[in-house]
Amino acid sequence: MTTAKMEQMDVLRVELAILRQQHRDLDTAIEALHERNSNDMLSIKRLKKQKLGIKDQMTALEDRITPDITA
Repeated sequence: MTTAKMEQMDVLRVELAILRQQHRDLDTAIEALHERNSNDMLSIKRLKKQKLGIKDQMTALEDRITPDITA
């Protein structure tokens, strides 16, 4: 693997770590709203939608880092 390719993989791993942290943060925010018995369902719905979007981005990055090789 070339140096440039390794650096690119390192960048992807950092991006993935950032997305994972954002995903956990959204989870914490959603839990906090539930614990407060918040009736703000619109905010909860928006946070969940954001969380799903981040999950999709995480999956795409994971696929780029470790591609599925079926031969």
